[in-house]
Amino acid sequence: QKKNPDVLELIRGRASRIVGHLTGLFTLIKGLPLAYNRDLQEDKLPLFNSFDTVFSCVEIAIPLIEETHWNRGDIGAKLEEGYLDATTLMEYLILEGVPQRTAHHAVGTLVRKAIEMKITLRELPLDAIQSVCESVDDRVYQVLGAKNALQTFRSSGSTNPDEVKHHIARWQKRLQHN
Repeated sequence: QKKNPDVLELIRGRASRIVGHLTGLFTLIKGLPLAYNRDLQEDKLPLFNSFDTVFSCVEIAIPLIEETHWNRGDIGAKLEEGYLDATTLMEYLILEGVPQRTAHHAVGTLVRKAIEMKITLRELPLDAIQSVCESVDDRVYQVLGAKNALQTFRSSGSTNPDEVKHHIARWQKRLQHN
């Protein structure tokens, strides 16, 4: 019932403790080949605490995720309201041969223009886009909009729906074997 993701914030906060323990362990083992290794007795506290912390966070997160219901319609509508596709547009311009600094400036100008016009980047007329970046043609619309932006990313671990499905299947298979 509660809309405040307090539990998730606490879990996120615990991650800093785990990273701190990991850093401590790295420091502890950095000189091991040079000594008697008695200092390894100091690894128990951060190691056991990290295990307990991760285990309890996962124990809390599982039912939370299982019971979460996503209002995909609202999420999709909110994604389209912003300028999520600005990064995708910049990457598109770079792939089209526009230098990164120029592409960054052009996208900033286009976002400001869209804000002034109270429209999304996808709704910008082609002539408005070309006034900032002459070399662009109507193919630019293939990367604009939240859905197209997600489709554009294709690297491993990206937000591309096919990549997400692939990684979900991989993890489901891996978790079933354990």
